[in-house]
Amino acid sequence: MLGGPHDGARHQLDLIQAEAKRHWVTIHIAFDLVHALEKLWAASRCFHAPADPATEDWIAIKAPRILRGRAQQAAAEIRAQADQRKLSGDQRTAADEACQYLSNNADFVHCDRALAAGWPIASGVIEGAARHLIADRLDITGSRWRVPCAEALLILRAVISNDDFSAYWQYHLKQENGRLYPPIDQGKYTLTA
Repeated sequence: MLGGPHDGARHQLDLIQAEAKRHWVTIHIAFDLVHALEKLWAASRCFHAPADPATEDWIAIKAPRILRGRAQQAAAEIRAQADQRKLSGDQRTAADEACQYLSNNADFVHCDRALAAGWPIASGVIEGAARHLIADRLDITGSRWRVPCAEALLILRAVISNDDFSAYWQYHLKQENGRLYPPIDQGKYTLTA
C-alpha cells in the first residue's frame, strides 16, 4: 500500500507512477482513509460546534461515501453546504482543504475495491513497518547516515524481518566464493584498462 499523500501532493504521485512505468511494473495506490477522516473532522468544524452531536452524524454521512469510492460526491456536498451557509475566507478554510484533498485523491479513493482485494486502507500497517525498519535503527540521536550505508542496513533489516537471512547468507557466501576464487578458465583472459 502506498498511502495517499497527506496533502494530495500530485508531484509525489507522479514520481511513483513514473518509476512504476519505467520499470514496467503495475502498482496499486491505495488511499489512506485515516487522512481523509482527519480532513473531514476538521471540515465538520466549519458547520458544527466542537461538542455538537450533529458532527458525528455529519461524519457518518460523508465517510461511507469515501469508503464507496465517491470522494468527488462528498467533496461536492461539502462545497455546496459551505456555499449554502455563505461561509467565506477563514470560515470555510478547513472545508475547502478537505474538498481539495478528496478531489486530488479521487483516482485512488476506492476503499471498497481495496478492501475486496484484502489491502489495508489505513496507514497503520505501513507506518508500523517504517518505524520497525527505519526509525528504530536509523533515527538514533547523534547518528549520521550516508545513503549507501543506510540502504544496506535497511535491506539487511528487511531480509532478517522476513526470515530470509539464511537463504540470503548462502547466496552471499556463494557470490563471495566466486569473487575470491574465480573459475580456472578466467586465467586465459588478459586484463585491460
